[in-house]
Amino acid sequence: MKDLILNAALVVIVLTGCNPPPKETATTPPDLKTQAETLAHTYIITDGHIDLPYKLAKEGYMAKGEIPNLSGEIDGNFDYEKAHKGGLDAPFMSIYIPASLQKTAGASKALADSLITMVEQIATTYPKHFSLAGSPTEVQQNFEKGLISLPMGMENGSPLGDDLSNIKYFYERGIRYITLTHSKNNLICDSSYDPNRKWNGLSPFGQEVVREMNAQGIMVDVSHVSDSTFYQIMAMTDVPCIASHSSVRKFTPGFERNMSDDMIKMLAKKGGVIQINFGSTFLSQKSRQLYDSAKVALNTFKTEYPQASDSAITAFSNQWLIDHNFFADVKDAADHIDHVVQLVGIDYVGLGSDFDGVGNSLPTSLKTAADYPKLIAELLERGYTETDIEKICYKNVFRVWSATLSAAGKS
Repeated sequence: MKDLILNAALVVIVLTGCNPPPKETATTPPDLKTQAETLAHTYIITDGHIDLPYKLAKEGYMAKGEIPNLSGEIDGNFDYEKAHKGGLDAPFMSIYIPASLQKTAGASKALADSLITMVEQIATTYPKHFSLAGSPTEVQQNFEKGLISLPMGMENGSPLGDDLSNIKYFYERGIRYITLTHSKNNLICDSSYDPNRKWNGLSPFGQEVVREMNAQGIMVDVSHVSDSTFYQIMAMTDVPCIASHSSVRKFTPGFERNMSDDMIKMLAKKGGVIQINFGSTFLSQKSRQLYDSAKVALNTFKTEYPQASDSAITAFSNQWLIDHNFFADVKDAADHIDHVVQLVGIDYVGLGSDFDGVGNSLPTSLKTAADYPKLIAELLERGYTETDIEKICYKNVFRVWSATLSAAGKS
């Protein structure tokens, strides 16, 4: 649930249902396509952020107490068939908590618990397809059995409330990273999206949270936090951190949600990893500018045609985005990876698609979990070695994950 839904229903309307024609791009040589497909199924692929649980909750599955047929294909970016085709082996299921629930005591924790239970139910309902995983070792074991692992990360630390004991509680429930905040400041820290900087970084409680996460073996996720929060985290911990679904600010100037070059250098110096978000507005300044223009165009349309049906509004929005070439491309995602590698080296970059979280803003050629081989092929075409690809796909993140568990005495 990212910047594409932070501006409320208008944005949802703008992006819903868009299926733009693919861009004309140079054809990847057949041998590289074959090599990419092979590597995608030879190496473990881990993705830092898949928003399937909250998507299913919004669609009413949680209220019904049932899980859709994830062993086949469902609408959206992730399911077993897409993941299997794309070689995705360890998608971190996002336990996403909207900032609006921070105002109601206990609501955040209740939702977190219900979403975790949903992920557990997926694994028990489809044991031949999915399995829970709480460590790189467990992912490897599942991979050898042909199972897709479902590790979990919590997006927004608000379910912790003001009680540090909840960190151990959520570790025991399977949470292996916590994104400290989301779209609004919370009790832990300031958000990159919130202009009101309540704490000027971490709160005093937030500093305790970081220490206790280190002690319990939960990775600190710096996606969504303000710049000052990031630097304070870096100053107080030597345990490496992740940015589970952030991209490079160089390509989107002024967008604090992405990471600056200096931040990426600091993250790498501390041994951390930035996992590239695939959303078009994370990858391309042109897409960001067009996104703002699309909202203006939609408002104008609704003013001129106040009786327009929802389908007419959606059709207008879809066509506007297609006509204005809104969507980024797989090459843009590769550009972000390139920049991180040139800046700090191959050991500090990974994948954090934000599938099912950024809707249909996803780039051409990176629309679903079936498409990881297309990104791998693009990287191979740019000269990345198989060893490089292996690090990007999983080894870099596994290093941070293992180091976090080791620091807590849980390796």
